[in-house]
Amino acid sequence: MSSEKDRQDAERIAQLNDLCRTAMGVAGRLVQTAGISALPEQIQSAIREQVERFSDFGPDNDPYGERDFGAFSVPGVAGKIFWKIDYYAPDLLSGSADPTDPKQTERVLTIMLASEW
Repeated sequence: MSSEKDRQDAERIAQLNDLCRTAMGVAGRLVQTAGISALPEQIQSAIREQVERFSDFGPDNDPYGERDFGAFSVPGVAGKIFWKIDYYAPDLLSGSADPTDPKQTERVLTIMLASEW
């Protein structure tokens, strides 16, 4: 069973991840794969909006309660869209030592076609 500190850390990470999703490019870096970037701008915008509004978290896509992954469909796009948040050290050369601390963590939100996974 997880400790209370683990649960508190997961909730803090989830809050920071929600901020990263809803303040794309401000509270973290945004990366779109070549497949997403090749889509018409209007569809790219709709995809980013769905990522911002995503709330369908559950045991299958969020087993640690960090709200760091999601998948959904968009009309006009074959297959699913995936998004994922990863935690890096500020220099982006290694993983973050403490993803609960924004000063030690650069969040990178990647949006991709499922086929690019």
